[in-house]
Amino acid sequence: MFFDINGLSGKNAYKLMASIVLPRPIAWVVTMKEDGELNAAPFSFFNVLSGDPPVVALGIGHRGAVKKDTRLNIERTGEFVANLVSEPMAEAMNITAVEYAYHVNEIDQAKLETTSSVKVATPRIVGAPVALECRLWKEVDIDGRRSIFLAHVEGVHVADDAVIDADKCYVDGFKLDLIGRLHGAGWYVRADKGFQIVRLPNPE
Repeated sequence: MFFDINGLSGKNAYKLMASIVLPRPIAWVVTMKEDGELNAAPFSFFNVLSGDPPVVALGIGHRGAVKKDTRLNIERTGEFVANLVSEPMAEAMNITAVEYAYHVNEIDQAKLETTSSVKVATPRIVGAPVALECRLWKEVDIDGRRSIFLAHVEGVHVADDAVIDADKCYVDGFKLDLIGRLHGAGWYVRADKGFQIVRLPNPE
């Protein structure tokens, strides 16, 4: 079936895109407010776009007519930490997805702990199997209500038991126990299955 995106409402276009690009990794983004208080929120319009140099993209829309806290904080500080979500942390992540008022600290609401980052002032979430310390490179405004944030990854934290060979940067992805977003509200997937296909040699 063909869907003409130009003929769909914004709501239906969102539902369609969110239902077919699967699974989507979740960036559990921590940012810092003006007074040093923290904000945490999950975003599944997120991915790595470049490996050398390492660049990630994060899509953030408005909350109604108001910019989301994460967007305000990134625009002000120019940095954020993208934590990846393991299945044991899914419930805590879900708590931080609530649209609290700006003064509410989602870290406290979810009873999470944070620890210092190395390259940025914003801390990372204790227990997250992966944390990407990110510095904003470029904000791309889409339509006045949504922006794509492109950021350089300044440092990466990976759970020790998932690192196979630190010198060669080999990581066992299954040991990260990550989850991703699926179609529809509340649907997630475990990244606990996989298959391997050996790349074919160049015919030349």
